[in-house]
Amino acid sequence: MQEGKRQKQVAGVIMEEMNDIFQRLGLNMIDGGMVSISAVKVTPDLLEARIYLSLFKIPDPDKAFHQIEVRNFEVKRELALRVKHQLRRIPELRYFRDETLDHVFRMEEVFRQIQEGKTP
Repeated sequence: MQEGKRQKQVAGVIMEEMNDIFQRLGLNMIDGGMVSISAVKVTPDLLEARIYLSLFKIPDPDKAFHQIEVRNFEVKRELALRVKHQLRRIPELRYFRDETLDHVFRMEEVFRQIQEGKTP
C-alpha cells in the first residue's frame, strides 16, 4: 500500500527527533556497538510508528533491544515534548531490527569468496 504524504511527513519528523533523542539518552551506543535508526514507517491512522533499527557490532542484539524497550516510556515522553505542537496524538513506538546491513555483509562475503575462486 502506498504511503500518503502526511504519513511521510510524520515519519520524517519522528525519525529526525528520534535520532536526536537516541543520541541524547545514550541509546545510540550500546555495549560498544552502534545503534542507528534506518527508517520510520507510520501507519495510515498515524497511531503507530514502526522504527527500524540498524545494529552494528553489537554482540547481543536481543539485549540491546531489551535495553531500548525498557527506556521506551522515557523515549516516548521526550518525543511527545518535542512534537506536541505538530501531532495530535503521539504514536505508539514499535521497534524492529533492520536486517539490511547484515544482508550486505553476507553478500560481500559471498562475492569475496567467488572472487577468490571458492564456492560459498
